Parts: sequence; structure tokens; C-alpha cells
Amino acid sequence: MESESAQRKLKRKSRKMIIQFKTKKLDLSARTHITGVLNVTPDSFSDGGRFFNLEDAVSQGMKMVEEGADMIDVGGESTRPGSDPLPTEEELSRVIPVIKSMSAKTDVPISIDTYKAEVARRALDAGAQMINDISALRFDPGMKQVASEFEVPVILMHIKGTPKDMQKDPSYEDVIAEITEYLRQSIKIAEDAGVDREKIIIDPGIGFGKRLQDNLNVLKNLRKFSILGCPILIGCSRKSFIGRVLNLPVEERLEGSLAALAVAVMNGANIVRVHDVKESKRVVSLIDAVIRVE
Repeated sequence: MESESAQRKLKRKSRKMIIQFKTKKLDLSARTHITGVLNVTPDSFSDGGRFFNLEDAVSQGMKMVEEGADMIDVGGESTRPGSDPLPTEEELSRVIPVIKSMSAKTDVPISIDTYKAEVARRALDAGAQMINDISALRFDPGMKQVASEFEVPVILMHIKGTPKDMQKDPSYEDVIAEITEYLRQSIKIAEDAGVDREKIIIDPGIGFGKRLQDNLNVLKNLRKFSILGCPILIGCSRKSFIGRVLNLPVEERLEGSLAALAVAVMNGANIVRVHDVKESKRVVSLIDAVIRVE
């Protein structure tokens, strides 16, 4: 009789998760895929200001492509704890030139990291091929229509509250069950609006309205979210829970980020969202080899 771990491995190998973009098709069941983070902001928690001008941003994006990123996630508004919303026009002025320039240079899919329907629409017109919405289509009522109209993949993330107040004493009775139910409802919102189920990716939202123990619990139990039947994306890179466990500032969290990445991949992540693509690619490639060995 097969062991439970052997059955899980067989299920992971046999189950196909194909995400279709305009420029290419990615088989998420074949290996773990990497999304490179490109923050075009002056105030993001980890790299604010480093890639704020167009030339630096595009150069960094292309560097991540060369290092092995399968997707690039472009964001113009910081969603760090305590941050205020950014005016739509300011967000557009930051991301649209970067997306236009990068989409002309590479066929690697670009996602727009925004919760605003107008920003998503303009970004998709400019060459983006995916929406990454931290609110899982809940902050802006128009976002679900944009996702349906453009027929693009969409990442639905769990958040408790808003970036402004999400870390003001968040609490859960059962963090895994509550995140699962939130994402289940968001999948229904998307499907009711006409979004194809096969284009939905879920993200449990490490660091978004969660205590230290909640983040660790999500990582430990990540595979439980597979009950929703969608690819799982996880973003741990440089986040504060790593700093709290290791007592390190953001600029010294590479090893902790890679350790969290390894745990996530071993526990079922299909996509990892990272700042350090080269190092993450090496870790992911080794773990994939271990997971898939006969």
C-alpha cells in the first residue's frame, strides 16, 4: 500500500496546472515558477527608491528575466503596513512606462500589482498579461470585470483589513480555515464575473494582516490550500516575519528568505514571488529535483 507521502507526490506529478498567457503557456505542474518583484516606488519596505526611475526599473526587470524569472510583477504603490493609498494617476505614471518598455523587450509575462481597476485596465492595454490583486477583487468593484474582459490570469490574495490598518492587532481563531474560506469566496466572485477558473491563482498573503505565528502557520500548512484547486503563489521574500525570527534588518534577510522559500516549495507552492531571482532559482531547481525524483 502506498504511503501518504507517495500518494501526494504522485498526485502532484499527475495533476496539470496550465496558465495561458498571450505570449506563452506555463505548466505550473512541471516545476516551481518564479515571479520577480519590480517595485517602481520610492517607499516599498524592501527596495523603495532603488528602481524608481524608468531606466533603472527596466534594467532591473530585464536582469531578473536573464536570471530566470518566469514572470515579472510590476507594482507602483507600496502596500507595506501603515501605507496610505496612492492616487490613481500617480500609480499610472509609475507603472505604465515600465510595462510598455519591458513588454517590447521580452515575452516573459508581466503582471500588474494593483487593486485598482483603472490601473489594471491601462496596464493590460500597455502590455501586462496578468493581474495581481492584494484584495482578491474586493477593494474595487470594477476589478472583476477587468479580469473577465481581458481574459487574463488573476492572482487572488488574502488580506485582513487594508494596508493602512492590517497589522493593527490582527487575530484569527483558525488562520488556515479563515484564509481558505476568504479565498473560496473570492474565487466565486471571480467566476461569477466570468473569470475562467483555470486562470485563477491563489495567494494566502504572508504578512498581510497576520501575526508572526500566523505567517509561520501558513508556511507550515501551505499544502492545505490545494483543496481550492488553484495554483498556489507564496511571497515570503525579505518580509518582516523573517526579520523577527532572525532579528535581522531587511537588507540582511536573504538567507531567511531562501529558507522560507524552500519550506514553501516543499509544502506545495507552485509560484514563488521573490526579489532575489538568481539565488531563488538555484534553490527552487534543487528542491524541484528532490520532489520529483523517482
